[in-house]
Amino acid sequence: MSRVSLEGQVAVVTGAARGVGELLARKLSARGAKVALVGLEPDELKQVSQRLHGESGHWYADVTDHEAMSRVAAEVKERFGKVDIVVANAGVATGGPFVDSDPESWRRVIEVNLIGSAVTGRAFLPVLTESRGYLLQIASLAAITPAPMMTAYCASKSGVEAYAHSLRAEVGYRGVRVGVAYLSWTDTDMVRGADQDDVMRELRQRLPWPSNKTYPLGPAVDRIVAGIERRAGHVYGQWWLRGMQGVRGYLPGLIGTVGQREMRRFADRLTGMRTGLVGAGGAADEHQRATHRD
Repeated sequence: MSRVSLEGQVAVVTGAARGVGELLARKLSARGAKVALVGLEPDELKQVSQRLHGESGHWYADVTDHEAMSRVAAEVKERFGKVDIVVANAGVATGGPFVDSDPESWRRVIEVNLIGSAVTGRAFLPVLTESRGYLLQIASLAAITPAPMMTAYCASKSGVEAYAHSLRAEVGYRGVRVGVAYLSWTDTDMVRGADQDDVMRELRQRLPWPSNKTYPLGPAVDRIVAGIERRAGHVYGQWWLRGMQGVRGYLPGLIGTVGQREMRRFADRLTGMRTGLVGAGGAADEHQRATHRD
């Protein structure tokens, strides 16, 4: 598929304060795009914006808040005149046994990752329709294969994958392309936060190769940028993820069998595992909600 030049394009990236979102914003900017950063950490977003190569702006908004995201969409269009690309990247995670999970944190993973992505799409689709633009939904290996101790994250990422595929069929005739990006374990604050728990880290290390590795952020984001330039329907942050699509139908049964064995191995260590959202992004989300409650 031919590539579209990013020079002069206007790109919106949610969850842009760090990790995938931050580096993606930098790489898009380096290719000539004007970038609108959206997230919950205004100071960090401002710093990212100041380091970008070209014109940019930053907006404080919770992606689950429809009114806030609609306001952002209107203000981004007013500021830059159009929107060509939207990357729904904002996400949070929690891990541990479902039965012992914190209900509020579990629900929040679904709200941010799934509902927040839908709110983002709803807010920006009118302007993307005007520009015949591109919406890229960041999903995960968790959308392809289930995993024990990750019920909320797997449910949310399976959900956004299905949502994006459905949306592609709805809006394609209007000139809007929709893509789904898949990432395995990538070196971000979220993954490092999950690894702080010994059980989660050891469980992940026992996964079969190549799914047991943590992959560098840079090459994964380079693949995402290339996918954006192609307006690709599917983008794979690691080369081997494409091959997983062909065997995904067998994975639930396999994981159901092997996962039981692994859970039995760790059973005496599951009590007292940390609950709540992981990583710096999770901490920011929890802080934002606590502040609003007060």
